[in-house]
Amino acid sequence: MPGVAQVLPVERSTDGTLIRVDPVLKVPSDSQAATAAVDKIRVVVGAIPQANAQVGGTTVQNMDKAQAQAHDRRTVIPLVLVVVLAVLMVLLRALIGPLLLILTVLLSYFATLGISWLLFADVFNFGAVDVQLMLIALIFLVALGVDYNIFLVSRIRQEVARLGHRGGVLSGLAATGGVITSAGMVLAATFAALGTEPQVAFIEIGIMVAIGVLIDTFLVRSVVVPALALDVGRAFWWPGRLARNAVTEGATSYSESVRR
Repeated sequence: MPGVAQVLPVERSTDGTLIRVDPVLKVPSDSQAATAAVDKIRVVVGAIPQANAQVGGTTVQNMDKAQAQAHDRRTVIPLVLVVVLAVLMVLLRALIGPLLLILTVLLSYFATLGISWLLFADVFNFGAVDVQLMLIALIFLVALGVDYNIFLVSRIRQEVARLGHRGGVLSGLAATGGVITSAGMVLAATFAALGTEPQVAFIEIGIMVAIGVLIDTFLVRSVVVPALALDVGRAFWWPGRLARNAVTEGATSYSESVRR
């Protein structure tokens, strides 16, 4: 078959019903060409009548692992986001705000993937990204990002009830900014320490999570979320009580402007 360099001598099992055939590929076992060759081998041996042939080896293990990870991403990622959205909706008693917060978390995650890949490929010269990294990084970053979201927006919600929407957003940001920044820097440094490990997977996880935490700390939580809250206005709290109060607040502001 194309892609097979040689076939080692056949090994028979002790009961005489099984044999093992070890082909040696012409390409490295962890390459895309090896994956293509194994796919062809599976098709050929699977078509042998009554053979019940199975294909194993390092390349197959990597392929099966990648398929399992793809299935987990399709299942776990939506489930995590739905659960987190539900928690935010219950906590904030709103729908628009939690949806925007989830979008900021996803924005931070995809930005982290892009920056990390540039570092892995162009700075560290890693040949690939570990297949488990996307799922692990998302779980870490969503958990950490939502923690910061909850801390910031719950304080903003308290201040909005007291000072109005704009004043509440600015007051909440000022009250929590220093704490979030300090916590983010400590957490990023902790994960960055994984970069000293001798295993590529640990280095990649440490670097990716550290970058994601810094993006969350200095950009998303400090700039994007408050800006969205100010631009959307009290609709940020729809359909909760704070959004309904917007009618009264708007009418009061209009009356004051008319009197002036």
